[in-house]
Amino acid sequence: MKAFVFHGPGQSAWEEVPDPAVKEPTDAVVRVDAVTICGTDLHILKGDVPEVQPGTVLGHEAVGEIVEVGGDVRTVRPGDRVLVSCISSCGRCSYCREGMYGQCLGGGGWILGHLIDGTQAEYVRVPFADLSVHAVPSTVDSKDAVLLADIFPTSYEVGVLNGRVRPGDTVAVVGAGPIGLAAITTARLFAPERIVAVDLAPARLEAARRLGADAVADAREVPEQLIADLTDGLGADVVMEAVGVPETFELCTRMVRPGGRVANIGVHGKPATLHLEDLWIKNVTITTGLVDTHSTPTLLRMAAAGRLPTAQLVTHTFPLDHMAEAYEVFGRAADTGALKVVLGGEQHEVAVRVT
Repeated sequence: MKAFVFHGPGQSAWEEVPDPAVKEPTDAVVRVDAVTICGTDLHILKGDVPEVQPGTVLGHEAVGEIVEVGGDVRTVRPGDRVLVSCISSCGRCSYCREGMYGQCLGGGGWILGHLIDGTQAEYVRVPFADLSVHAVPSTVDSKDAVLLADIFPTSYEVGVLNGRVRPGDTVAVVGAGPIGLAAITTARLFAPERIVAVDLAPARLEAARRLGADAVADAREVPEQLIADLTDGLGADVVMEAVGVPETFELCTRMVRPGGRVANIGVHGKPATLHLEDLWIKNVTITTGLVDTHSTPTLLRMAAAGRLPTAQLVTHTFPLDHMAEAYEVFGRAADTGALKVVLGGEQHEVAVRVT
């Protein structure tokens, strides 16, 4: 089969690799129909995630069809159309039993495209299939469903739920990339009074307006003043950091009101200063987190009901074998206007493997 392989910082290729096979009785092999590229994949290609070894197939989000299952798999079977979650769960360890699947101690967590071969391939082996894949409703297109593998549960759990968005809140989202836009759409489910999007790119601010932001602010123009003006000087009830750089985290802490919440979603590669000399007296709650994907079944039901505008985040589509081109477009988002790129999406007849 063909797959997109990491060969070290700045080196990658769509090339021939061995077909995956069931290794453990809890595994499934999925024929990939649709995948997308995550900002984390770009970090890997830059060498920012040293755990990823050369020779690893990248990717941790996919929709496809089961072609083979191990003997202990009970909830899916060959022929089923499934969402491959970015998080794998053993279901037995203490963290999994608490629903904290991202912290799995039994060999799960974020492993696809990180510690084992991932989804940017024609086929992928998925460990712990009973808990790590989800049946996709027939009414949900693969190109929509693939956005529920990572960015929507990440934004919803790490941003909206950790930030405890409530009716009547003022919510600020710093960073209107795919994660920030997904945070805006899922925050709206809780009826905040207003949502303010902050970014540098006019195109992304316009996308934020289309997806439900009530106001937008250029990050270079003192957005904390806009928040102060909108809230009679109080500040935002919830501020979500969706970029992952020190400057945006520190901006979030300046925008939040006393008693408010800062929910950090962005993946940080450098230290950020925590100004406790200013924050200690404000009763501010700061949360961080890796997604657990416990919300994925709920989000799939909402997508089937037409409650999540997933398709509006997809700006570019490519055939699966145009992976290098898709990475180039996604990596130059400031020039190309890319939000989410989706590869594949075609429906296939499944070649079922009998074991």
